[in-house]
Amino acid sequence: MGGDLKKIRTVGKYMVEVWKAIGMDMERVEFLWSADEINKRSDEYWSIVLDIARRNRLPRIVRCSQIMGRNDSDDLSAAQIFYPCMQCADIFFLKADICQLGMDQRKVNVLAREYCDDIKRKNKPIILSHHMLPGLLQGQEKMSKSDPNSAVFMEDADHEVNTKIKKAYCPPQVVTGNPIVEYVEHVVFPWFGKFEVHRCENNGGNKVYLTMEDLKEDYLKGELHPGDLKPAVAKALNEILQPVRDHFQNDPEAKKLLATIKKYKVTK
Repeated sequence: MGGDLKKIRTVGKYMVEVWKAIGMDMERVEFLWSADEINKRSDEYWSIVLDIARRNRLPRIVRCSQIMGRNDSDDLSAAQIFYPCMQCADIFFLKADICQLGMDQRKVNVLAREYCDDIKRKNKPIILSHHMLPGLLQGQEKMSKSDPNSAVFMEDADHEVNTKIKKAYCPPQVVTGNPIVEYVEHVVFPWFGKFEVHRCENNGGNKVYLTMEDLKEDYLKGELHPGDLKPAVAKALNEILQPVRDHFQNDPEAKKLLATIKKYKVTK
């Protein structure tokens, strides 16, 4: 978003609509806008930021650049170097007991726990680092919002999901680094508790997998072919996403938000 706070807030509102559409109980959730909280208590926030900055050496902060999709060796701006201190400060400023973030954010979360040692704080934040899905194309370690073909997005149409999955990297008899297998393991199975494959009798007939281990075993042995796996994954994903599509089609405010963010140019 190029650092545009208005655009970032709009995207945040869009994400709230996604969570609402997917079934989040909104009566038990409160959303806080960090910018608003910081403006209310700026002296408290910036005191924490500066304290974190003064207690850490530059190389330690640079190692956290992964949280922005950067590498230690990148030519970072001063703002990008300072950003990890700010994200770390958010944890304490917002009084977060549990931090649920992707594995790419783990270094700044560790920084927060180390900061607790520095200030002799006993109650450290609990870190839940979620698995990161790989990109759909060969050689992509993770999804990228700047590459629409690297991932299935929550508002993707039925035909877009089908096309992306069809073109995805899915080598036969290989499960390690196979994005389609990962989608089954980390999206489909947790959602449905099973995985259904529909195929003709000549290819083994229909089969319902109740465990990921059985699916991986069949795939490694060649008893489950990419040509049968991919359509089954696309079908399952489309079933998961349909309520989200319906929400963004039928709710005027959500529809307006989606139209707005689709006009934004995504930056790294």
